[in-house]
Amino acid sequence: MPLALLALAVGAFGIGTTEFVIMGLLPEIAADYGVSIPTAGLLVTGYALGVVLGAPLLTVLGTRISRKRMLMLLMGLFVLGNLVSALAPSFGLMLTGRVVASLAHGAFFGIGSVVAADLVAPDKKAGAIATMFTGLTIANIVGVPLGTYIGQAVGWRITFAGVAALGIVGLLGIAKLVPAMPRPEGAHLRRELTAFRNPQVLLAMAMTVLGFGGVFAAITYIAPMMTHVAGYSDGAVTWLLVLFGIGMFLGNLLGGKYADRKLMPMLYTTLGGLAVVLALFTLTAHNKVLAAITIMLVGALGFATVPPLQKRVLDQAHGAPTLASAVNIGAFNLGNALSAWLGGMVIAAGLGYTAPNWVGAVLAAAALGLAFWSAALERRTPATAADTVAAPVPVHH
Repeated sequence: MPLALLALAVGAFGIGTTEFVIMGLLPEIAADYGVSIPTAGLLVTGYALGVVLGAPLLTVLGTRISRKRMLMLLMGLFVLGNLVSALAPSFGLMLTGRVVASLAHGAFFGIGSVVAADLVAPDKKAGAIATMFTGLTIANIVGVPLGTYIGQAVGWRITFAGVAALGIVGLLGIAKLVPAMPRPEGAHLRRELTAFRNPQVLLAMAMTVLGFGGVFAAITYIAPMMTHVAGYSDGAVTWLLVLFGIGMFLGNLLGGKYADRKLMPMLYTTLGGLAVVLALFTLTAHNKVLAAITIMLVGALGFATVPPLQKRVLDQAHGAPTLASAVNIGAFNLGNALSAWLGGMVIAAGLGYTAPNWVGAVLAAAALGLAFWSAALERRTPATAADTVAAPVPVHH
């Protein structure tokens, strides 16, 4: 494994920690600022929308400098946003800090995916992308539970200060280990935009929005769901998030392994399984043991979709992958924002803390439908599709 992949995974660890730790701290933050749980959920929605906005904007700006330097600048922005969150005296400023940190997220994973794919052979690209995302999944096993425990024990502000420190470590790792890859020749906005003329790229992004959005519909409100419905204590949320992280870790590895073999069958399996498990979560949430098992399954099935969806975008956007890759990371977070908002709405409507699970099940089922449609469209235009998929992402040295 190239050491550069390790550096990218370190940065992903910091980003993953700040993205997911908020779920376990929503009750504490809501109480501190005197807002409701659905209002505190805007910290999830705001972060996700910031990713959607920042992904294309900062990626376009990044075409003017080397990818390594851009990755370092993004980690600096991430550190700044988390420091603002740690020190915010009001909910509005806290939300601002979350958005600032999120602006770096999409471009980091988008550019990082291209860098990771460039470092390995064509038949190992999904595995390389999965290696980078391993940092995010490990964050859910170590960083998020630890951050949740610290936030509940000594204050959530300490958690975000610690996340800022993680960002500094990630910045140093990129500076030391990522090779000085020159800016790609001919890289400009017009060329990058040509990828969006391919309907398969747009379909893959739509699958991303709906599929991963299904995960966040349930996980955003995991703390109140487990304490009010399953009967867990506040402290138990920490190890439940560990189970979610273990599921993500395993799903990411499996998704990366099998996406390099049979990409579309992998998507059918994971999206279909995710829809079923989320629907069942409305029932299993009432039992402690079944709820814990379901949380791990949601993490595994949800994150098993990440490497294949990201690889499909890279394959279909051959020749101009950077912007499409970053926008697809934004698509993951657009799904997060949509599902967190919808989940908050059904809770506010009095449907209960398990109602977001139904929202997630519907979103995942819709993504499965798009996957079948994408495959059918590809079969109707076999020559074009084959040419597109066969063309490798250009390697830049």
